[in-house]
Amino acid sequence: MKREEKDIIVNSLVDQLNDSPHFYLTDSSELNAEATSLLRRRCFESKVKMVVVKNTLLKRALEKTDYKVEELYDVLKGSTSIMLTETGNSPAKLIKEFRKKFEKPLIKAAYVEECVYIGDDQLENLVNVKSKDELLGDLIGLLQSPMKKVISQLKSGNNILAGVLETLSDKSE
Repeated sequence: MKREEKDIIVNSLVDQLNDSPHFYLTDSSELNAEATSLLRRRCFESKVKMVVVKNTLLKRALEKTDYKVEELYDVLKGSTSIMLTETGNSPAKLIKEFRKKFEKPLIKAAYVEECVYIGDDQLENLVNVKSKDELLGDLIGLLQSPMKKVISQLKSGNNILAGVLETLSDKSE
């Protein structure tokens, strides 16, 4: 491959990495063609972009990105595929589900919510990382809870107040 071709690939990777707030580095080697096709299909359905890359080109691309991820360079050995996503935990959920049938892909490292996770043992932690939308939903639920309680108390208080007034009016007669 000529240097110009490598530069085009590196620049494309830089653009993809900068456009994606989260990415996973995985090892999906030893998957047969059928399993690889199924993995790619599941990635597409989950809005995860999966790209197989050469480690040297990926390292050059990471050096040019806005991310500070020098600790990821050590995992760039063997076969590497990168999973790019908008939602931080969706590749982890996809991998966990996929590994019920297959042994791979293994997580080499991940960059999620501006944190670096290294090693396949981080899968459960990555699955449990809440996305921005999930956190907003939790926050809205917490904010709505006191208001709902006040409204329900006011509604139930309406009946009590009417009962008290009726009792007082009966006594005055």
